[in-house]
Amino acid sequence: MGVKKQVGRTVVTAFPHGFCAGVERAVQTAEAALKRFQPPIYGFKAIVHNRQVVEALTAKGIVFVKKIKDVPKGGTVLFSAHGVAPAVRTAAGARRLKIIDATCPFVSKVHAEVRRYAAGGYAIALIGHRGHDEVIGVVGESPERVVVLENESEAENFQAADPAKVAVLTQTTLSEDETERVLKVLKRRFPGLVTPARSDICYATTNRQQAVKALAKTCECVLVLGSASSSNSNRLVEVAESAGCPAKLVSDLDSLEQLPDLKTMQALGLTAGASTPEPLVEAALAVLRRRGFRRVRKLRVAKEDLHFSLPAEVREEKRF
Repeated sequence: MGVKKQVGRTVVTAFPHGFCAGVERAVQTAEAALKRFQPPIYGFKAIVHNRQVVEALTAKGIVFVKKIKDVPKGGTVLFSAHGVAPAVRTAAGARRLKIIDATCPFVSKVHAEVRRYAAGGYAIALIGHRGHDEVIGVVGESPERVVVLENESEAENFQAADPAKVAVLTQTTLSEDETERVLKVLKRRFPGLVTPARSDICYATTNRQQAVKALAKTCECVLVLGSASSSNSNRLVEVAESAGCPAKLVSDLDSLEQLPDLKTMQALGLTAGASTPEPLVEAALAVLRRRGFRRVRKLRVAKEDLHFSLPAEVREEKRF
């Protein structure tokens, strides 16, 4: 790998990085709910996969639970950006809960695609990670028709009752390159494979991966700020390594302070997953400055200006 020489020890920061539009909407929805409704407000699972965000919202008054039954009857529940299965909505209705839905619109799109393909009698291959909250919710739309495929081997072994009626969908936060390899297997095995008109992998995931590929050409190592539970953050690490550059997932500042192998580096890449708040990026840059990386250079591969409106339940009414 050819590393471009820098003047002094340099941090090259990828742009875009950090919050995507769906995460931004979810966090703003939670904060708006705290202002509008009487506490306590219950969050069903982590609103986004980032410990700092969850801790900040907990400090403001949101109580995060793992089961709907942990929300008192008649209470207010906030669904996360990852979406939920229909069975969860049914359970919430049975408990007469007020629902505030912060599901990312891109995830909602995948849910709608499952319903459409299932109604058409298709077997549905869902490329994704089984334990991820987003995948659990999507599978719940039609568990008898959706089969999760995590890799090429599973795609080779996937069976459909009618090979002429197979559709494929993907988790929104996957590696584009990895997904393409699995998709290639399915296209070979099922020539009539039906795919959505637009990719399910969201724009923010794509942009951040492209930025990391650019970092990998410039730096000796890429640091990815994000939680271990964050799919898109883990994919950024994998993308950097696939491009030939060592990469590390950094979940907090203590971990960054203790990284031993930064002393010998001259050019260090820095990015953040789509659920990582900007204050953590700024704090990380301060730590790196103390560790000798006094120059900061921006590497921009795309401009993002997409914003989603908040759910109707928390939207402020305009008064004229």
